[in-house]
Amino acid sequence: MKKAYLVLEDGTVFEGESFGAEGEVIGEVVFQTSMVGYQETLTDPSNAGLLVMMTYPLIGNCGINDEDNESEKPVLKGLIIKEPSLEPNNFRCKGKLEDYLKKHNIITLTGIDTRELTRKIRSEGVMNGAITFDANFDYENRKEELKAYKVGAVVESLSCDEKYTVGNGKYKVAILDLGAKRSIIENVAAHDCTVTVYPAATPADKILADKPDGIILSNGPSDPSQCAVQIETAKKLLESNIPVMGICLGHLILAIAAGAKTKKMKFGHRGANQPVKDLASGRTYITSQNYGYTVDGDSIDEKVIKVSHINVNDQAIEGLEYVNRPAFSIAFHPGSVPGAHSTKYMLERFIEMMGGNK
Repeated sequence: MKKAYLVLEDGTVFEGESFGAEGEVIGEVVFQTSMVGYQETLTDPSNAGLLVMMTYPLIGNCGINDEDNESEKPVLKGLIIKEPSLEPNNFRCKGKLEDYLKKHNIITLTGIDTRELTRKIRSEGVMNGAITFDANFDYENRKEELKAYKVGAVVESLSCDEKYTVGNGKYKVAILDLGAKRSIIENVAAHDCTVTVYPAATPADKILADKPDGIILSNGPSDPSQCAVQIETAKKLLESNIPVMGICLGHLILAIAAGAKTKKMKFGHRGANQPVKDLASGRTYITSQNYGYTVDGDSIDEKVIKVSHINVNDQAIEGLEYVNRPAFSIAFHPGSVPGAHSTKYMLERFIEMMGGNK
């Protein structure tokens, strides 16, 4: 293994070794707290533009298989891990993580103190960084480049190129693909639904012309304010009186469409162990999440939007209901993979809104 370095925008340097592809990449450094599901993390479109650090210390012990991908290929900028497993052992294993990372040109840094880096991000907030093999990386001349990096408007590049259908169920569900995870699409189809997935730039009138029983705005990456086209689509979908559900990025876009504002979080929620309280039932659920922006509670008009779920750790808004509209949205992933499956009740609620479960 070659020496490799993580250089943060504040000048902090972590020295480690290469593990995946070699080269140099700049991205936003975030941490992911899931103990399992590294393959899902690698292929989750919500990680576009990010340098993802896994807080669990040993990664790769199950290898790579053909079944757990959330998209066709990884889209994250780079991966940071404490220790790689060089000899995976699992009955579904089809290859090693190292080979997979090299195949998809994912630059990876290993051997750094991930606990120290996590503490730094938690105390100072997410920041940009570069993974580099250059021991003489010229920070002084490149610090402005590091600070200026933004993920940007990437949603449409991660969406499907044309609409397609999954499942053959009773209810017709339209999903606007903002970077949708495969597991979410498959979970919806499993609830007796015929799911039609639409490219992110599809106008509302084209979706409504297909006469869906319900509409879902999917998960996805980036700053929701970059999604001007999708926000306008969401406004028209909310006015249609057809049941609408927003998930993750879709949740934020629906909130903006209903007049709320969003803001960047200090270090986001990324992992399969986020506690969320349902305010109606008082019950707390352990959820899977992957986002760095949240709805600004001070911007909510209670005549239009009602808060339905909050994060137990930091009180961030995790769910909204839209007054006088058959619509709701959640920041977490229902029936998540990997993670707890107890939040499937949100999908079941969506089915009920379409007239199901009677």
